[in-house]
Amino acid sequence: MSELTKNVKPLDDFNWEEFENGTPAGVSREELDKAYDETLNKVADHQVVEGTVISIDKKEVVVNIGYKSDGIIPASEFRYNPDLKIGDKVEVYVESAEDKKGQLILSHKKARLSKSWDEVNAALEQDAIIQGFIKCRTKGGMIVDVFGIEAFLPGSQIDVHPIRDYDQFVGKTMEFKVVKINQEFRNVVVSHKALIEAELEAQKKEIIGRLEKGQILEGTVKNITNYGVFVDLGGVDGLIHITDLSWGRVDDPHKVVELDQKLNVVILDFDDEKRRIALGLKQLSPHPWDALDANLKVGDHVKGKVVVIADYGAFVEIQPGVEGLIHVSEMSWSQHLRSAQDFLKVGDDVEAVILTLDRDERKMSLGIKQLREDPWEAIETKYPVGSKHTAKVRNFTNFGVFVELEEGVDGLIHISDLSWTKKVKHPSEFTKVGEPIDVIVLDIDKENRRLSLGHKQLEDNPWDAFEEKYTVGSIHEGKIIELLEKGAVVQLEENVEGFATPKHLVKEDGSQAANGETLPFKVIEFNKDSKRIILSHSRTFEDPAREEKKAAAKKTRAAKKDDTPKIENVAASTTLGDIDALAQLKAQLEEGEGKKK
Repeated sequence: MSELTKNVKPLDDFNWEEFENGTPAGVSREELDKAYDETLNKVADHQVVEGTVISIDKKEVVVNIGYKSDGIIPASEFRYNPDLKIGDKVEVYVESAEDKKGQLILSHKKARLSKSWDEVNAALEQDAIIQGFIKCRTKGGMIVDVFGIEAFLPGSQIDVHPIRDYDQFVGKTMEFKVVKINQEFRNVVVSHKALIEAELEAQKKEIIGRLEKGQILEGTVKNITNYGVFVDLGGVDGLIHITDLSWGRVDDPHKVVELDQKLNVVILDFDDEKRRIALGLKQLSPHPWDALDANLKVGDHVKGKVVVIADYGAFVEIQPGVEGLIHVSEMSWSQHLRSAQDFLKVGDDVEAVILTLDRDERKMSLGIKQLREDPWEAIETKYPVGSKHTAKVRNFTNFGVFVELEEGVDGLIHISDLSWTKKVKHPSEFTKVGEPIDVIVLDIDKENRRLSLGHKQLEDNPWDAFEEKYTVGSIHEGKIIELLEKGAVVQLEENVEGFATPKHLVKEDGSQAANGETLPFKVIEFNKDSKRIILSHSRTFEDPAREEKKAAAKKTRAAKKDDTPKIENVAASTTLGDIDALAQLKAQLEEGEGKKK
């Protein structure tokens, strides 16, 4: 027996049965388990409880919630809190009190979300100011972490000023207001702009209350649009319309000002109710018309650049802010109305003549056709009556053809002066627009700037020869080329036509002549002045028959005349000596008559 045990003896009252069974004498196992369970927290699934961090490593955080087992949470759920340490109290969400392995499943992230959602809704209801961390950019704005929830911050709600560089806000903690929550999709929209708008409203009211028309203020270019420039006047915005940026024409405001540029502006007008302020920049400099050369007068030549063009004319800037209008009628001596785009385009450098100048109204009209001589000044010399020229067909009317001899010199060929022989119903049958045509000048109307021209006069009048050939009564072969209600057009030879009425188209057999038939025709009328030949086919056989009948009748009358005794004509100068002879002749005749009876 060793020294350590030699004086040791068992206790007299030691209960070996209790020691072996692990339970106090007289107490059941069930009673002990019940007593132990009562010392633990009552935990139900899907509830949020508070726990204590008892262990931390790179992968896991162990949390004790007073349950019979501890919960393990991924360390990534505490990434937002790098200062987490053992002993810290944290809220956790009970996913399951026991999984298949009897393990307690906890989530710190879900606990934060559940609590955060309540806090976000409370912030919206109470219009409270909350803090959030801007995590990153997204389309149209930023993503902000508020209470562990990812909220959307629209770009227009970051500041009252337009934001051009979103990246400067990433990683910053800022104050926000919750402005919208979609409960169904759990979307949250926050605004930083809403925090400062109330303050700005008060500032705007104060600033507008001090404004006066004509007041000059310093501002900062806040935004540039295609219609003007917005300027921050220190809490309130004003607009410089594009027309008030410069005395000259401005097609792009970016060419006049830059973003964030500080400049002086003048108050042109403002509206207290709508908080609109109209600003001017050009009004701070003298009007260019006031600096226009005092010696400039009508008739002087000026140079400039086309800045605006329209159908009716072109505006030419001869110096910044000073423009003149060249009306389309002053671009060419031609009287044909055209568009100004046919002569000029924006950006063209032009020289022009001053036609009118009104310094009070600040208006100027210019002309460029005046740089060239007016062709009508020497029209009689260049286009004398009887002279021959080649013109260009411009357009038609029912009564003739308008042609252009040169720019600004027009003439009319009357339809009756197109051809000696061809009957032209419409000028389009004779020529085409754009084609050249030879003409001769018949008359000059200088006052109305018109020339009377002829085309047929370039040739001799063939009707002089036709007058000898197509005499009344002469017979010619002709072809019916057109049947009309009033008769037929008959072609006698090339470019020579006649006309026959229906009654003169009856053939010998009584039928009517048809289109395309070639028949003999008799000229029954020839009018050189009106260039008209009237024909008849019927008369080609009716007239000979009539003449033959007349001849037969004449022959019959002649035969009867031969049987009658001839009585010598007694001269009107019968003398008294001849009366006896006449009396004797009368007696002989009476005797002859008596014998016949």
